[in-house]
Amino acid sequence: MTRSARIPNLGGAKAFILHRPHVTVNALSRQLVAIGLVTVECWPELPAEALAADFVFFDVDLGFDEQFPWKPGEAPMPLVALIGSEAPGRIEWALSHKADAQLLKPVGAAGVYSALLIARQSFEARRRLADEIAALETRVAERQTIVRAVAALSSRGVDDGQAYAQLRSLAMSWQVSMEQAAQRIVAMTEEGGDDQSNRA
Repeated sequence: MTRSARIPNLGGAKAFILHRPHVTVNALSRQLVAIGLVTVECWPELPAEALAADFVFFDVDLGFDEQFPWKPGEAPMPLVALIGSEAPGRIEWALSHKADAQLLKPVGAAGVYSALLIARQSFEARRRLADEIAALETRVAERQTIVRAVAALSSRGVDDGQAYAQLRSLAMSWQVSMEQAAQRIVAMTEEGGDDQSNRA
């Protein structure tokens, strides 16, 4: 049996707690320090240095979008929602920020460590998925550029197969990738200079 994930060492990690002064903050800070994290308490908004945080805990009950120096759902670190009220509107707001884990208030003597681990893993999985989607979107865009370049080359009376072969030959002579060659052809075509490809 193989282990799917290693438990990360959280010692020295920095956690910002975006919550009004409250016993919940005191209890949370004690547990975080005991785990080995450095904590910073702030209210009513996150300071600019929070962009370098390893974790952010935020109050769902009194939270609002303007507290964060990023757009909803675009946090650059794992978020842990501190939930006291389970009002649907408040839960919906927390979800809009893509909280990676949650803790119910009042914070007790347990739950913080598991929330940290779950938040970290969830955040990393979400980031990997976003990277994969971005890479796929780039590949689709590159394929569309190749199709446009082949169409431009075939508009001069050659069939698609010959146009594709010509594109490949141009890429080799220019010593660039097929995608880069296709971008050049498309750019020349858009500038009204598609015949320049023959002179290159």
